[in-house]
Amino acid sequence: MAAETAPSSESSGRLRRARFAVAAVFCVHGAVTGSFATRIPWIQEHAGVSAGQLGLALAFPALGASLAMPLAGRISHRFGTRTALRGLLALWTLSLVLPSLAPNVWGLCAALLVYGATAGMSDVAMNALGVETENRLRRSIMSGLHGMWSVGALLGSAAGTVAAHLGGDARLHHLIAALVLTALGLALCQGVLDPAPAGEEEAPPRFALPPKSALVIGAIGFCAVFAEGASLDWSAVYLRDELDGSAGLAAASTTVFALTMAVARLIGDRVVDRFGAVRTVRVGGAAATVGGVLVVLAPHAAVAMAGFGLLGLGVAVVVPLAFAAAARSGPNPSQAIAGVATITYTSGLIAPSAIGGIADATSLVFSFGLVTALALGLVLGAGVLRTAPRRATAAPAGTDPAKSAGPVA
Repeated sequence: MAAETAPSSESSGRLRRARFAVAAVFCVHGAVTGSFATRIPWIQEHAGVSAGQLGLALAFPALGASLAMPLAGRISHRFGTRTALRGLLALWTLSLVLPSLAPNVWGLCAALLVYGATAGMSDVAMNALGVETENRLRRSIMSGLHGMWSVGALLGSAAGTVAAHLGGDARLHHLIAALVLTALGLALCQGVLDPAPAGEEEAPPRFALPPKSALVIGAIGFCAVFAEGASLDWSAVYLRDELDGSAGLAAASTTVFALTMAVARLIGDRVVDRFGAVRTVRVGGAAATVGGVLVVLAPHAAVAMAGFGLLGLGVAVVVPLAFAAAARSGPNPSQAIAGVATITYTSGLIAPSAIGGIADATSLVFSFGLVTALALGLVLGAGVLRTAPRRATAAPAGTDPAKSAGPVA
């Protein structure tokens, strides 16, 4: 067995460059989402769809992702992870042009199905490479990578806001954005790690169910993403309807939630390196639980805003850590990540409608009581993120320095 020595200065430099490259890939991936989200009103008007039809169409990205993500492991095995990422990321960035071309609701559903499928598969590939890079660096980077995704979403939405303000045609806007992001993505993929071929390892099936370990870890991700989706989509409504908050204050609650999530992800790696994944998620779950209690019991809007801020802070690093734990839970990282990603995407899909349905039957306050209970589940279930300590093996001469990484805590 190779000695666990520190990488050479040359290897360290290559690893740092690989880290920056994969972080930039996450940023590009997020920029596509931000670019699309800001032009949804234009797309709705162009396709001539009602609010209800738009709601139906917007379920198709999560459906496409859930159906396609189990294929990512097979694609990565067949072509190699870096090559697979290059192709899947290009398909994702180019798919940005499809929704704005849709002539009606069925065309929009089909476009968003493809859009979601390419998003999910590229998501799996880039998270697998993120874990590979983290293994070789022997310190946490996954939270920061997801923070860079949030930065990309912010940049994409900022550009989309400018285009919408200028009255630009979304077809032209998305074509330009897709070409620029595709070029950036292809260039950046040259710098990511290129893990060693699988060798004699059996290829995963074309459509693989997630392993049991991924299902258990995915349950933690489900709790976090449900709380995230509920807070993002319903925080403004909660302040307006339950606490008589003004329109501006209600909108600010969503901003507070998103901001605390982004900041927590960008600094989360330092916390994880210092305290470990399990303790970080337990403390985060406790903060989210307190935040949920503040929301449910809030006497006025300011208290509820503080509660939503704590919810964002508490759930921010859970999904990155769940992906990292899944990748180290078995012999096929892509398949395990795909399993966790499928569960979290499903959670994000059902959360907004579930909160609305429960609110119709009971109240919005009761709905966020459920969110609080799921946040408490993070405290109770954080132990499933505990895996074996990090191991780093020496790379064979003449190869990339990030090969054959072992499991990580």
